[in-house]
Amino acid sequence: AMESATISDKEQIEFYVTSSIKNAFTRIIQDAEAISQATNEHPLALLAEHTKKLLQRDNTIYMPILSQRHQNAAAVSASILHKLYGIKLRPFLNNAEHLTEDTIAVFPAADSLEHDIMQVIASSCADGTSDAYCRKLNLFKIETVSGTLVLRWVNSQLARILNWVDRAIQQERWVPVSPQQRHGSSIVEVYRIVEETVNQFFALEVPMRPGELGSLFRGIDNAFQVYAKTVLDKIANKEDIVPPVPILTRYSRESGIKAFVKKELKDTRIPDVLKSVEIDVAATSTLCVQLNSLHYAISQLNKLEDSIWARWTRKKHHDKLTKNPAEETAKGFQKKDSFDGSRKDINAAIDRMCEFTGTKIIFCDLREPFIENLYKPSVSQSRLESVMEPLDMVLNQLCDVIMEPLRDRVVTGLLQASLDGLVRVILDGGPSRVFSLGDAKLLEEDLEILKEFFISGGDGLPRGVVENQVARVRQVIKLQGYETREIIEDLRSASELEMQGGRGKLGADTKTLLRILCHRGESEASQFVKKQFKIPKSGA
Repeated sequence: AMESATISDKEQIEFYVTSSIKNAFTRIIQDAEAISQATNEHPLALLAEHTKKLLQRDNTIYMPILSQRHQNAAAVSASILHKLYGIKLRPFLNNAEHLTEDTIAVFPAADSLEHDIMQVIASSCADGTSDAYCRKLNLFKIETVSGTLVLRWVNSQLARILNWVDRAIQQERWVPVSPQQRHGSSIVEVYRIVEETVNQFFALEVPMRPGELGSLFRGIDNAFQVYAKTVLDKIANKEDIVPPVPILTRYSRESGIKAFVKKELKDTRIPDVLKSVEIDVAATSTLCVQLNSLHYAISQLNKLEDSIWARWTRKKHHDKLTKNPAEETAKGFQKKDSFDGSRKDINAAIDRMCEFTGTKIIFCDLREPFIENLYKPSVSQSRLESVMEPLDMVLNQLCDVIMEPLRDRVVTGLLQASLDGLVRVILDGGPSRVFSLGDAKLLEEDLEILKEFFISGGDGLPRGVVENQVARVRQVIKLQGYETREIIEDLRSASELEMQGGRGKLGADTKTLLRILCHRGESEASQFVKKQFKIPKSGA
């Protein structure tokens, strides 16, 4: 008898709770609608607030009494409220397609109500029974619906950012923003639009998941990658600014004498060589501002990244939404790699532009004194000294505009290009360049001058860096000091050894050895390359 009494007691209380909650809920629906008409606030947002108050009132006034006879009375009451509000909310959730004023008002209110209901169930239930009540709830899943709409919003904003990136670069003149800020205005503009988007993202006071933050990060990362690529696309190809290599010919005494007497009439250039002069190549100062802009882009990324993470942490703390804070980063991604794609791409773009800038200075700006006239008609008559003054001027112009953190990278590009130019002059200098055994010492001295110029008494590049770069040219110059006979022998054995992936004892490949012989001012070398390689005379 006692048992049947308790069951009916429980049922009676559940029946009483259900009917009184339904009546109260009908009243607050009317209240919410009346207020909504007067204030223009969304009725569902108001209803969520009123339902919360009802839950609290119920919980503090009636439940302590009822729970003496039904220990889970509060959970019953909270579950019914959840169901009643859910019936009203569901059509709104099903029709929500974009973030609007309405969704931004309703989502947080509904989510907060559900959170409070779960709290009541969890805190009022006897051991282990709360799970059963929570499982029966048809959860609103606001975070999922809201997150999907936030993703849609983020994607439309990211498309807008990409348009701005494009427009900012189209309008860019590549002049420094100010003497202190030597980057272009386009990168400032890109950061402005990115920061504006980030501010709007955090102003959306709706529930979000880590996925939405991830999407924002990926989109911004992509925008900076696009910026770097667009800047790179504006520069000419390195191949277009390096004049074609002259046809390989062998020394002939007649053309050697002619060259010596005339000191060479200027235009023995192959018409083809002129090709690259007509390409539209950016001025050095323009390239420097582009480099500075890329550097600005990468140097501000940490600050942007830290600020986004700090705001996300604050938002999550404020939302009190994360039931388990530990899952945040696990489900998302690690904190410090959000912009790894753009860091990598911007750095690669800076490397390519440093290389291009050096090549452009040596092979375009200094083409005449360096590529065309150095060591003509002979080494002793046209030493490297003649190139040092214009090279020094160019280096000063570079250092005037380039930002300090980039200086060594750009100057290394110029060093590499200078060495490329030197190798080009020695091995592929064309028919009018002739070298003899005695030149090796002069060439070695010239290389030393170039090396010390870049080290600049400790104010320039680190000595170790310069030594490493110079080593490859030192090898080539060393070959100039060998007797013709030794080079011929080495060329013969190198040809066989190269088949097995080796080299001759002088450590050079056949291509280099052949070029040394072609420019050697001796008939023995000339005869050998004529017979073995069918190379034409330089005057022919």
